[in-house]
Amino acid sequence: MKIEYKFNRLEFAGSLGDLGTLLPLAIGMILINGLNPSGLFLAVGLFYILSGVYYGIPVPVQPMKVIGAYAIATAMSGQQVMASGLIMGVLLLIICNKGIMAFISRHVLKPVIRGVQLSTGVLLLSGGIKFITGVSGIQEVAEPYLTIQNLGPIPIGIIIGIIGGILTLFLLDNKRFPAGLVIVAAGVIIGGLTGTYEGFDKLKLGIYVPEIIHLDILKQVDLTFVLLALVFPQLPMTIGNAVIANADLSKEYFGEAAKKVTLRSLCVSMGLANIFSFILGGMPMCHGAGGLAAHYRFGARTGGSNVIIGMIFIVLAVFLGPHILAVICLIPMSVLGVLLVFAGGQLALTIMDIKERKDYFIMLMILGITLASNLAVGFIAGIIIERVLRSDRLSV
Repeated sequence: MKIEYKFNRLEFAGSLGDLGTLLPLAIGMILINGLNPSGLFLAVGLFYILSGVYYGIPVPVQPMKVIGAYAIATAMSGQQVMASGLIMGVLLLIICNKGIMAFISRHVLKPVIRGVQLSTGVLLLSGGIKFITGVSGIQEVAEPYLTIQNLGPIPIGIIIGIIGGILTLFLLDNKRFPAGLVIVAAGVIIGGLTGTYEGFDKLKLGIYVPEIIHLDILKQVDLTFVLLALVFPQLPMTIGNAVIANADLSKEYFGEAAKKVTLRSLCVSMGLANIFSFILGGMPMCHGAGGLAAHYRFGARTGGSNVIIGMIFIVLAVFLGPHILAVICLIPMSVLGVLLVFAGGQLALTIMDIKERKDYFIMLMILGITLASNLAVGFIAGIIIERVLRSDRLSV
């Protein structure tokens, strides 16, 4: 089957669909953990392009959420964050062994996969609403980069979110004015008219090359702490969401065109990308299923969408370097929240092909455990619950 790349409005719109997941965590790791903006976004851009060229279909590139969220919440050092990415990359290359992949395939069945997708979708929905209402935890005010915070008694983020949500509903299936493109463009216009323009006074175009990171920085890091605090909690989530759930969803969306999207190939691409990201001083990255749902829902159908968004990030990284956030922060948080809400809904609705009562119970248990703890624990618990409920003696 010949791989096709398209570069039209829909691919452009779809390429922007996952900004709601990517940008907040990336910005947080730059501002709080001290990662290099140029190296981070250059690594993201290259990973997007290479993934799209190899797989031939839309492939998401996201921050590793457990690592990113914990690192931001505890203000960990950039060296610790980068070390976690390097270790994750090495572990993923080890896990890509055919024997390990076969073992995972035998023991992670459809209800568990759907439970992971449902849980991820609900988390994205919840995260999007938090961005819109200004309670995400990384916002001190509703819209930190807008000069207007309220219209009367109503926070400006809620107003933007409601209008953006209604507009998205009207345009989701519009090929002439794709929803993702219109919403992001409207967000940039709002930012341009009412933004604080923080950092624009230092904005300077140039050619910026990120500093190459050497393994010597590992001497400054307590690797045992990094393993326990970042890597081990992230690994089950990456396997469940970025490998198994993503491979399943790719085949559901694209059929034969997704033949290269296998458990092994996803591990290899993420492993290599994280090692390369470490070298550029970037963040740990993965192929989250939620990102795929986002790209697909907003119109992406070929690897061309990856090339488009990848080139945007590379151009910004190379020509703006450390000043890149000044431009990116023009997009209101509530606009990113709207993208997250629709991406989460798309992913959560993948459970509609499930028919058995036991399977629904497994999915709901994974969701409940995820909400009470995290997706990694929900994934592991789901595998155990699924095996227990195989017995005909048990009913729900």
